[in-house]
Formats: sequence, structure tokens, C-alpha cells
Amino acid sequence: MSKIIYTLTDEAPRLATYSFLPIIEAYAAKAGVDVETRDISLAGRILAQFPDRLTAEQFTPDALAELGELAEEPEGNIIKLPNISASVPQLKAAIAELRSQGFDLPDYPDEPSTDDEKDVRARYDRVKGSAVNPVLRQGNSDRRAPASVKAYAKKHPHRMGAWSSDSKTEVVTMGVDDFRSSEKSTIVPSDGTVSIEFFGDDGTHTVLRPSVAVKEGEVIDATAMRVGPLREFLKAQMAAAQEKGVLFSVHLKATMMKVSDPIIFGHVIRAYFDDVFEKYGADLAAAGLNPNDGLGAILSGLDALPNGAEIRAAFDEGLKTGPELAMVDSDKGITNLHVPSDVIVDASMPAMIRTSGHMWGADGQEHDTLAVIPDSSYAGIYQATIADCKANGAFDPTTMGTVPNVGLMAQAAEEYGSHDKTFQAPGTGEIRVLAADGSTLLEHQVQTGDIWRMCQTKDAAIRDWVKLAVTRARATGAPAVFWLDETRAHDATLIGLVKQYLGDYDTDGLTLEILSPVEAIEYSLERIRRGEDTISVTGNVLRDYLTDLFPIMELGTSAKMLSIVPLLNGGGLFETGAGGSAPKHVQQLVNEDYLRWDSLGEFLALAASFEHLAVSTDNARAQILADTLDRATATFLDENKSPSRSVGSIDNRGSHYYLALYWAQELAAQSADSSLAADFASLAAALSDGEETITAELIAPQGHPVDIGGYYRPDDAKASAVMRPSATLNEALAAL
Repeated sequence: MSKIIYTLTDEAPRLATYSFLPIIEAYAAKAGVDVETRDISLAGRILAQFPDRLTAEQFTPDALAELGELAEEPEGNIIKLPNISASVPQLKAAIAELRSQGFDLPDYPDEPSTDDEKDVRARYDRVKGSAVNPVLRQGNSDRRAPASVKAYAKKHPHRMGAWSSDSKTEVVTMGVDDFRSSEKSTIVPSDGTVSIEFFGDDGTHTVLRPSVAVKEGEVIDATAMRVGPLREFLKAQMAAAQEKGVLFSVHLKATMMKVSDPIIFGHVIRAYFDDVFEKYGADLAAAGLNPNDGLGAILSGLDALPNGAEIRAAFDEGLKTGPELAMVDSDKGITNLHVPSDVIVDASMPAMIRTSGHMWGADGQEHDTLAVIPDSSYAGIYQATIADCKANGAFDPTTMGTVPNVGLMAQAAEEYGSHDKTFQAPGTGEIRVLAADGSTLLEHQVQTGDIWRMCQTKDAAIRDWVKLAVTRARATGAPAVFWLDETRAHDATLIGLVKQYLGDYDTDGLTLEILSPVEAIEYSLERIRRGEDTISVTGNVLRDYLTDLFPIMELGTSAKMLSIVPLLNGGGLFETGAGGSAPKHVQQLVNEDYLRWDSLGEFLALAASFEHLAVSTDNARAQILADTLDRATATFLDENKSPSRSVGSIDNRGSHYYLALYWAQELAAQSADSSLAADFASLAAALSDGEETITAELIAPQGHPVDIGGYYRPDDAKASAVMRPSATLNEALAAL
């Protein structure tokens, strides 16, 4: 039997799965396709790290490790929903919830000292940040807006805020003493290992990482951010925001860059509340209140301190006298600095650009903003977009072109694979990357506290990336632009390899360019304003940033993108979109029994998964399921059956019903397999005839709080009951 693995993840996508998965299972079974689930949620990943502390009934297998192995097999077919890339506050909250549910988990040790604490910390660190994607993404990324989605966006454009040429909004970045400017790069000459070691000016020697496996031809980079200049830069930008009368905001990636960016976030908080930390820093440190966890975590822990009220008053005074902060939730007083995972650059910057360059102030109104992105590697793309909007006004979704992406991410490529090779300098001296023979490959002078990291990019991944770029350019006829900057060390190395590997392909008639990120985005923006399409061919981080930036401008959301990862060994990984708004959706469900999550990404990924399965297993019925699901999705969009925003109308559950109806109708009408058509004819009739009853059953429970048994680990029975309230729909699916 053909098999699809459907992942169980977190928050709104997890809740939507309780409703949508029974539909998938029922339809897939008719094509001989078995749908299995694997729990890669944050809670599931935590529990899998502590089998020695769980009872037999509580045992949770390491599903992520299992799927990592499957991703390297030709038969791998995985549908991956958005998951939590946990910051430390999220991790601690999940641990607390699991303990309340009876799981004997240890506390997260902020500063482990004993061997046991170090072991616990190491286990939890395997769960933090981008723990999932580097394991599953054993291929490069092909992300694009499907034709049906793009057509719908042009017919039903989302709202774009107007731009003024005198807007004060801008992006500021360091440009010197940061990761980009300090980067060094080299190509590994042969298979082997390297070590990462610190040599102090005082004669000390510390092995930071004794052995890192490397392969012949892979690109390795190392770089450092200088924390002294970082603090000076932050203080200067805070003063500038106050002088200009604009909001101050910082935009980082404290989830995916789970080691470096929380440290940078902590420096932002220290710089903003400089006087508070000068006076009370020792008290906060003694209480384990770390600015890297965010202002919210500090404030919530003050009640336990003897002088907590005094310190809280000092923070309040700092907020009054400092530059006005951009807000995450004005009504609740949650600032840009409260939680490191609240303001993620790839989601927050496009949202700002879509909203006239504004963020929300404490007064509940929109304001121009000074957007601080400390590292200059990619900050320029946002400033260039803002400059374009100031000059030309907001983009028009009814006429603009599209910018699909081919992303280099296989085998933990580039920055997103750097977590286990990122360190704070333990003193003044040098950090060196040493070959097995002791020779120095890369080295940096560092001061105490500087943030140093090493990245790896496998040659096989680079070759596949170039191949995928040529393939997509040939398939679409659109220009393909490699976003690489010859003045940046890593990019300069890649430019040489790209030029070499392009020689392996017939590129006659194709437009293939290599431009710096700022040049590339200016080129792409000019084309999309003319309604023309341009393929962006980028590294891992830019893949992440651009597949939010352009879809949010084009479609209103990045959740409607088709994301295919052709795995290097022949399998397929199909991702279902972004999850940035998932927490708010869960809150609304718990409060009002209404889930606004849009599962369109799941529909798109499922069709691509069936199509891949049809080819790889010669399953004709799987191809029929793929084709009919594509047509059903187009009808779903034309009939505007996505969840609306308010109680009393169809929500996520209603959208699943209509997708099931349109899909059954397409299957009943197709002529390629009369037996399959007959199977679905009765279901199509039942769903159509029962429309009034089913929608009433889906809407009736709304408007009241519900209990799903947990945020990070819902109770399956409770959550299923909430998400499947229509007996008529459930019975029709069971009859199939």
C-alpha cells in the first residue's frame, strides 16, 4: 500500500488536523493510500527526549528522528505542517503544562552546573528553535503561489495600506562589526573533521567543539558579531527613534537562530533599560531572570524578589522615558521587547510594509517605525522595499507579478544549521576552525561575549540547488536570479560554484542572473509592478524571508504558498505554509469555539503529495485524487469558503466540509475510473443534500469557551469532539 506521513504539530494547525485528517484518511483509502501520523509537536519532541522519566503508558517515540531517516529514503512522502520553533519562554511554558498533565519532566536549567543539569539542558536544547526543519529538509525548496491562488488574489485583492513619500519609516543595520562584515569562507579540500577552539590572549585554551564532520567540496564559513559595537549601535538607534518621534522596534529570528538571536535580543533589552540593569542587574541574575528570555519573563518573575516592586517601578520608568516601543498587543501592554518569539523578522517586516510602514504604538494607533535589524546580511532587502513603496506607493495585488523561490536549504545549509556551532567568546583572543592536522582554516579575533558561529553548506546541496533553479526557469520561462553578493565571503564562494555548475546544463534561451540581494530585490520589485514574474534563487535565510515577504504582498498571507521539497534521494516533503498567526487562532477557539485558521496550505500540499505518490508508486488513483483535489481547491476559492473572521459564520471546520464536498463532486464527475466515481457519487450527494444541516451543526456550538485539554498537548478526545461537531458530516465520511 502507498503511504503518506501526515505530521501532527502545534497550535492552530494541530487543531485543524482533528477536523481535516478524517477527510484525508477516508478519501485516500479509496486509492489504496495509507495515511499515517507522526507527532513532531513541541510537546512530543520534549517527551521523546526523556524516555527514562516516563511510564510505559506515557512513552513517546522520537518521531522526528524516524522521519529524518525516512526523508533520506526514496519512498519518503511527508506532509509537514507548521510547528513551534521554540524560544526558551515557550519551552518553559510547554514543560510546565506537561508537568501539570502528570509527566515527570525536570525544570529547564538556565545555568547548568552539575553533570545531571548539563545532561538535562542538552536534551532540551535539542528541542529548541529550528529543531524540526534541518532534520526533515533533506532537499532544496521550491515555493510558489499556485495559479488558482494567484488568480483568486487578483479577483479578490486583500487590503494594502497607502504609502506616503514623507514616511519616516526606515530600516537601520550595523553594516560593520556584524555577521556579514566579519564573515570568512573556504571550501573543504577532503572528507574529515574540523574542530572549533578558543585561544585566549592570557594563554588559556578551550575546545568549543572537538569534532565537526566535513565533506570534500563543502563550503564552511565563520563569522562574529562584536557585542561592544552592537550595544553602541543599539543605544544610538534608540536615541534616533526618540529624536525622530517614531516607534522603536527590533526584528530578529530568535526561533530559528535559537542561539545567536536570543543573545542579541537580550542586548537590546539591556541597552533599552541600561540604568535598570546597572542598578539591579545582579539581583536579576541571582534570581535567574535573563533578558535573553524577554522583558515579559523578567516582569513575571519580579514578585518572587524582595525588592521586586522597586525593580518593576524602575522598568516602568524606563518605558516612560525611553523611545516609544512598537507593540505586539497595545491593549495588554505587550511590547516589542516582551517575548523574543513575538516579533519574527520574516513575518513582522512584511506586515509592516503591508500596513503603510506602520506598527502599533501603546496608544493603539499606527505610527512610523524605526525597524532595527542588527545584522546587515539581509536587512537591505527590506529597506529597498520600503524605498520602493515611498517612491511608487503600495503594491496592487490585482496586477502585480509573482516571485517564486528556489531555496538552498538541504542538509542544514547555511545559517540555519549553525546552532551547534555558535558560541559566546569566553574571553579575549582568537576562535579558530582547525583541520585535523592542526592547520587553521578560519579564525577571528574576539572579545569576551562576542557571538561567533560557523556554518556548513554541502556541495551536493549546492549542485541540486543549481539544478532546481535551471529546472524551474525552463518550466516557467521566467528569469531566475541568484541572490548572491560578491562582496560577502560566503556568497563570493557560492558565485564561483554556481558559475561552474551552470555549465553542466543547457541554459540556451534561459535568463539566469547573479545579483546582490539589494540589486535582486530592486530588479524583482520593478518587474512585479509591471505584472511580470521573477524566480528568486536564494540561500536558506533569504528563502525564509522572501517566501513571507512576497506572498504577504501578493496574497495577503504566506499560508497560501505551495511548498515542495524534492528530497535528494527521491522522496518528497510537502510543507503547508506559515504558522505565525497560530497562537491568536488558538486563543479565539478556546474563548469562542471558533477557529479562523486557513487550511488552504494543507489542501495544496496534499494534492502535491498525491501527485508525487502517483509517479513514484505508479498509482493511477492517487493521480486522480491529486487532479480532482486541485479542481476542488479552485472551486473552494471561487466560492470563497475560506474561514471568515467572526463567530456565526463558517470557520476552519466549515471550510473542510466545503472542500470535502467539492472534492467528492469532482471525483464523482471524473471519467478516468468509473468505480472510483461510483464510490464518491453517494458521498457527494450526501454532503450536498446535507449542506444546511451540516453547516448548522458546525456553527451551532460557536460563541462559547471550550476545553481542549492543553495548549501544547491537547487532549485528543476533547479536541476531536470540539473540531468534529457535525454528526451528519461524520456519518457521511464513515459511510464512505
